[in-house]
Amino acid sequence: MSSTPAILAITKMLESLPESVQEQVVEHLREYLADLQDELKWDNLFEQTQPQLVAAARRAKQEIAQGRSQPMDYERLRS
Repeated sequence: MSSTPAILAITKMLESLPESVQEQVVEHLREYLADLQDELKWDNLFEQTQPQLVAAARRAKQEIAQGRSQPMDYERLRS
């Protein structure tokens, strides 16, 4: 895999910094990339389940319109 211009630019920028600062930057990048990966994972999971969520919402709306639903009894949930 060849390096993109963006990766080459970042590499040159890092090389111009003292080693201790390079380590700090790399640690921040690791954390940032891990967060991005988590977000991508959640986006992908949401995208995969979106049709099911839409279908469930439609069923719920239909049940409400047909009078087949009841308001939530929060006191029953506490028991």
